[in-house]
Amino acid sequence: MQQPLKYFKLSEFDSPDAPGSGSQMKSEFLQRLDNARAFAGVPFKINSGFRTAAHNVKVGGVEDSSHTQGWAADIAATSGTSKFTIVNALLKAGFTRIGIASSFVHVDCDPTKPAQVIWTY
Repeated sequence: MQQPLKYFKLSEFDSPDAPGSGSQMKSEFLQRLDNARAFAGVPFKINSGFRTAAHNVKVGGVEDSSHTQGWAADIAATSGTSKFTIVNALLKAGFTRIGIASSFVHVDCDPTKPAQVIWTY
């Protein structure tokens, strides 16, 4: 059973082509992200959460994307300061898989992927 989230609604994680699909996000991921949001002290705007296979192809996601399994989210971040705040909070919350792009920070805790990595896009 999913614990209530303090800072997010499941609908924020819906794939655009599948209303209600945010419910397919992994509870462990969501709880950790909720904790990170508390550490950050600033809102997190979710650009991408769960993705259907079709939506993942449409946005150019990798074939084995953690988004399609409910283990990942992209958080809007355009300034260096916002990226630092978000990444710092994610690390405090125990995330060990972080990608940094020009307009977002990717985070996941996919147990099938290598941990303790940070990459750029």
